[in-house]
Amino acid sequence: MPGAIPASSSRLLDLVFPGDTNHHGTLFGGAGLALMDRIAFIAATRHGRVPFVTASVDRVDFQAPARVGELVELVARVSRVGRTSMTVEVEMVAEGLVSGERRLCTRGSFSMVAVPEGKTPGWCLPPLADMREPPGHGTCTSDIVFADQANSSGRMFGGEALAAMTKAAFVAATRHGRCITVLAASERVDFRAPVAVGSIVDTVATVARVGRSSMTVAVELWSEDLTSGTRTCTANGRFVMVAVDRQDRPVPVGGHETVDKLS
Repeated sequence: MPGAIPASSSRLLDLVFPGDTNHHGTLFGGAGLALMDRIAFIAATRHGRVPFVTASVDRVDFQAPARVGELVELVARVSRVGRTSMTVEVEMVAEGLVSGERRLCTRGSFSMVAVPEGKTPGWCLPPLADMREPPGHGTCTSDIVFADQANSSGRMFGGEALAAMTKAAFVAATRHGRCITVLAASERVDFRAPVAVGSIVDTVATVARVGRSSMTVAVELWSEDLTSGTRTCTANGRFVMVAVDRQDRPVPVGGHETVDKLS
């Protein structure tokens, strides 16, 4: 099932753009911490299914920089559960999109406290289960929909959904070919349901077709209610990505035979 993520683990992918960096061209520590806090919140909410707040950042170790143009992958796992609080461990790894080189940048521990509404006295969080990572299904990233991404009805803008989907298509295609890719076309995007502010959104991208210099990436956008866990496929689309050189000329997708997974 696309996006079937265990409650004890969540993943966020992002790209380091120039506006996220300092004068050295590396990711601001504060920007990295903000991403870590977001994925820690998602992991905590998926475990407890109640609202959470960050009580403390117990320790953060900055071991290596993430540079502009690199991908950062953050993985959060719930490591300890108390009556109304839990500890979430977060790691941030930088990845060179073309080289595929990966290095651990930052590791941190976040204390999250539940703020349940309408729960009976004596309520407590569910115990930590022994869950394993599910089999991989494309490139999946989780995030939260904030108010500045929504229209006046409190629903996610279609443009914000498209931005998330095209970013996921870029990451999936670049990881597949290990070459620079650009968006050539959007074949079709269907919006199936609205996404409310405060929802978790999972973007799942799978390389479905590879030609000589182009790749077609199928992308699904799933929304998840914070408290109920109800999941809905809210949009799906197909995007054509083209491999290019430094002069933006099409080049063969390196080392991959032509495949076709589309119906």
